[in-house]
Amino acid sequence: MQRLFTLIFLFVCAQSFGQSPQQSQLKSWTEEYWQHGLNLLTEIVKMPNDAVYTEQIETNIQWCEQQFESRDWSYERLSTGGIPILLAQKINPNANTTILFYFHIDGQAVDRSQWDQPDPYIPVLKEKDESGYWKTIDFQRLQSEYNPEWRVFARSTSDDKGPFAMFLTAWDVLREKENLPDYSVKVILDFEEEQGSPNLPDAVVKYKDKLAADLMLIMDGPRHSSNLPTLTFGARGIAQMTLTTFGPKLPQHSGHYGNYAPNPALLLSQLLASMKDEDGQVSIPGYYEGIELSEQEKVILAAVPDNDEAIQKRLGIGRTDQVGNTYQESIQYPSLNIRGMRSAWVGPEARTIVPATALAEVDIRLVPESDPERLFSLIRKHIEDQGFHIVESDPSDEERLQYPKIVKLESKISYQAFRTPLDSYAGDWLRSAMNRAFGQEPIQIRISGGSIPISPFVDALKIPAVTIPTVNADNNQHSPNENIRLGNYREGIQTILSVLTEPSNK
Repeated sequence: MQRLFTLIFLFVCAQSFGQSPQQSQLKSWTEEYWQHGLNLLTEIVKMPNDAVYTEQIETNIQWCEQQFESRDWSYERLSTGGIPILLAQKINPNANTTILFYFHIDGQAVDRSQWDQPDPYIPVLKEKDESGYWKTIDFQRLQSEYNPEWRVFARSTSDDKGPFAMFLTAWDVLREKENLPDYSVKVILDFEEEQGSPNLPDAVVKYKDKLAADLMLIMDGPRHSSNLPTLTFGARGIAQMTLTTFGPKLPQHSGHYGNYAPNPALLLSQLLASMKDEDGQVSIPGYYEGIELSEQEKVILAAVPDNDEAIQKRLGIGRTDQVGNTYQESIQYPSLNIRGMRSAWVGPEARTIVPATALAEVDIRLVPESDPERLFSLIRKHIEDQGFHIVESDPSDEERLQYPKIVKLESKISYQAFRTPLDSYAGDWLRSAMNRAFGQEPIQIRISGGSIPISPFVDALKIPAVTIPTVNADNNQHSPNENIRLGNYREGIQTILSVLTEPSNK
């Protein structure tokens, strides 16, 4: 009798866990539940989520806790010294594999005056009219109509509340269909990602036992510009530098001192120009050291269906920096980007002066081969070779008189790059899921150009990580009129369904 009971139990478990529904079934489930998912999306984006305002984030945290509680997940806030992160878990007692999903719930700030709707946090449904302009339509039309090109406009629809709502929807589907994953699931929610996740690296080390998993899946970012199913196997890290040059202690009349007092804006321009050649390559010796693309890696990069001419047309540029032969090759190297400059006044406020200071903000996108401390060291040496004396605070009167050229240098490493091999178990497993969902091989990107705070997890937990982007590439994330395409929302649910139903013991 005991043996019979055990066999029955194992049969029931086999029916409840680890089933692999095929494309038609996944699509059918998605069609059945996606409007439930859309209701979740419109509910979550109605909550303002600028991490500068902790009271806004608290509202979002409480909403997420309620969602997990209603689905019988365990959850806890992990203190960070800033805004906490939220860890939720659904443990399968029969599993020996755990997968950790990452989402962020905070969003970029909004300038309401730049949005083509009354409130960026009140979602609206839009379609393009004959002139190519987006016009608002009633959500009620979805009761009888569906157009994959219609879009929901609101802050964080794509970055990153949309993917989280997709995940909750997919979980609801599998719970009701009694087809839960055959592995344990953990979800980490980051509420400071748009602020650079300043507290996350230390928190991951502190809570690495709680976060322990076998694989990390990042649900963030857009698909390839072709909008085909995509897997991204890495992301560049990011570091920042601020350079300030100094002229006279106070701005001076340009007629009286224009040929006498050195202009800090010119000094800064000359210094920055010395760091790159005419082809846009960093000219600092050793900057690209250690990065050699093999023929096999070049084949992987060439397989991504980019159209470089179309990219240039979209950007409105007649030439490209010659760091790589193609767009994909270019992002395999560390960058050195001037993201902003400032000196005195311009426009109607312009004044005939020699400025007192000039400032440049520089960001450096990192790849796994580039140690940011080493890059900082190379940049410092280059600056000194240009005849500059480097200081860490505003120079004293004595330093001003002693050194002809002074630059204040401030630097910060946010997080490192990460990259998972395409031919890893994680790659095989995810390709199997995506093939089952869409009947075709996904586009596979070796490393993305942007940065996400994942390397702390990879380093502390010693696990591979892969990004599963789902949203449309033209979603205006970080900008006014952020949106998500309905076709992407539905296919995002289908994607997550395939991942949650992929057997972990393959």
